[in-house]
Amino acid sequence: MAASVRWWQAPCRALLVRPPVSGAGCGGSALASLQQHREVHYSVIPHGRSGRSSVSGIVATVFGATGFLGRYVVNRLGRVGSQVIIPYRCDQYDIMYLRPMGDLGQLLFMEWNARDTDSIRRALQYSNVVINLVGKEWETGNSKYEDVFVNIPREIAKLSREAGVEKFIHVSHLNANMKSPSKYLRNKAAGEIAVREEFPDAIIMKPSEMFGREDRFFNHFANMRWFVGVPLIALGKKTVKQPIYVVDVAKAIVNAIKDPDSKGKTYTLTGPHRYLLHDLVEYVYAVLHRAFLPYPLPRPLYYLLARFFEMNPFEPWTTRDKVDRIHTTDMRHPDLPGLEDLGIIPTPIEQRAIEVLRRHRKFRWLEAEIEEAKPATPVTNM
Repeated sequence: MAASVRWWQAPCRALLVRPPVSGAGCGGSALASLQQHREVHYSVIPHGRSGRSSVSGIVATVFGATGFLGRYVVNRLGRVGSQVIIPYRCDQYDIMYLRPMGDLGQLLFMEWNARDTDSIRRALQYSNVVINLVGKEWETGNSKYEDVFVNIPREIAKLSREAGVEKFIHVSHLNANMKSPSKYLRNKAAGEIAVREEFPDAIIMKPSEMFGREDRFFNHFANMRWFVGVPLIALGKKTVKQPIYVVDVAKAIVNAIKDPDSKGKTYTLTGPHRYLLHDLVEYVYAVLHRAFLPYPLPRPLYYLLARFFEMNPFEPWTTRDKVDRIHTTDMRHPDLPGLEDLGIIPTPIEQRAIEVLRRHRKFRWLEAEIEEAKPATPVTNM
């Protein structure tokens, strides 16, 4: 006997009700699996051809979708036919670029307050997947790192568990460590612990520094050209970085949703090669066809310079905490799964750096080929 299906008008996770139904000509196990009366919503039943106009069965709430990584995650979800709920706190004009990323009616926008429990609950009550990308590059009077990276993720994880969400994905940082000199990274580590306590099956992603068109990594160093030279602690020769392309991180998140074995795992997401910070910044300027003039700057003087920029009431160019983060060597986690376990081949910076850096070139070099820039030399012993 085939199961009957009733369509609901509001988004809803599948509900199974098993009333006693009699049938003939079916085995006991077949009868148990087939004799079901289902009340489900169309958005959680995969159907249609693959693509943005199909239905993937994923109903995802993406907190922090208006940030750097968020736009790529929403785009990846939209292109496979997912329904995406996007809570936002910003102006309407700041979310306009997200609207074309999904088919008609598949992206739902709603205002939310991160400190209002009912607001969070409304945002995730109909979802089977919740993704937390909430972050802040610098602290403000209203947004402390402890709130952004610990308290808010804890509350979202708790409400997701209570709502019966199937998968909760939390994005942390590769260098999250309670002993880090960076307050940002210490709170990232505390956030991982808080999320695990509230949602034991949470999937935690630990990406390294991400690069992409809107990043604050390659663009940060490219903008240093206005200061004549590039200040680096110890000339950047004691720091090793392993940056990852932001699209690879977005792919990893979507693949983790599809992978039934991903629950409760922690993934480290890194690029294919490790570089000295000095060599990496040198390559950035080689792509720009600009002179690379590094000079060593002691940490106390760098702090003093950063303290000056922290006085900016808007977005500071750098902060003392960012100085610590940039000059922290990327950690190795050989015991944790990575991109390859999610079926993703990491993208080398040599293939995508031009996307980020072309706009920083002078006019005469605007169309120059990236092959003209000498690639950075990877390191293997650090």
